[in-house]
Amino acid sequence: MRDELAVSAGFVLADLDPGSTPGFDGDKDDAAEAMASVADELAELQERLYADGRDREGRSVLLVIQGMDTSGKGGILRHVVGAVDPQGIQLTSFKAPSKEEQAHPFLWRIRNALPKPGYIGVFDRSQYEDVLIVRVHDLVPRSTWVRRYGQINSFEAGVIEKGTAIIKVMLHISEDEQKARLQERLDRPDKNWKFNPADVDEREFWDAYQESYQALLDKTSTDEAPWYVVPADHKWYARLAVQQLLLEQLREIDPQWPAATYDVEAEKARLADT
Repeated sequence: MRDELAVSAGFVLADLDPGSTPGFDGDKDDAAEAMASVADELAELQERLYADGRDREGRSVLLVIQGMDTSGKGGILRHVVGAVDPQGIQLTSFKAPSKEEQAHPFLWRIRNALPKPGYIGVFDRSQYEDVLIVRVHDLVPRSTWVRRYGQINSFEAGVIEKGTAIIKVMLHISEDEQKARLQERLDRPDKNWKFNPADVDEREFWDAYQESYQALLDKTSTDEAPWYVVPADHKWYARLAVQQLLLEQLREIDPQWPAATYDVEAEKARLADT
């Protein structure tokens, strides 16, 4: 899946069909079966990562999830991240920066939220808001957000050097599908709570956001930390794709169970005597 979805030179976001399913020929039921077939392996790899990092400077993983409103970030958290042991998950949902955060460089709050050794960190939105929304709405001078692309690349290179693998996912939804999901939130009383009137306002800036995402992908998809663009009109496909991206990364890390720091046989004998 990494080969199918990674952004390479010349990638054009507008050319990718949000309703496509790259690397997968099945339907919704097939995707559910595929996810279930590797659930135990994913859970074990995550537990091994957590165990290996508890008492030493082990590896960690950072999953960055970006996307337009209603692109399915919540479903990824429930169906992919929620399928592993929560004690090894470090979730951060970034909102508009607080006054304290605004008093620091823009990466300050990001650095403070990085996963500890052994953890899978998940960023629901991320440092990339500082080159997306600020660009679309002219919240900072152009010279400021232009510099940030390089600052983010340098920051991520340092994070990777210290042992954290980064998986950057953009959930790519179509304008029509977003409208349908917003309509559903209005039509269903059990989903009214998820609707935000500001989401309709943001739709007026759809083209500007697409342009900003294209620039983001062009400037911050690196060999060390590539972007993966996941077509997200089919929620079931997006969940499968992100699960596979996470699984492939954990397989590459191949965390091992840590060796016991005590005499196992002696402890067996002591236990037998109780």
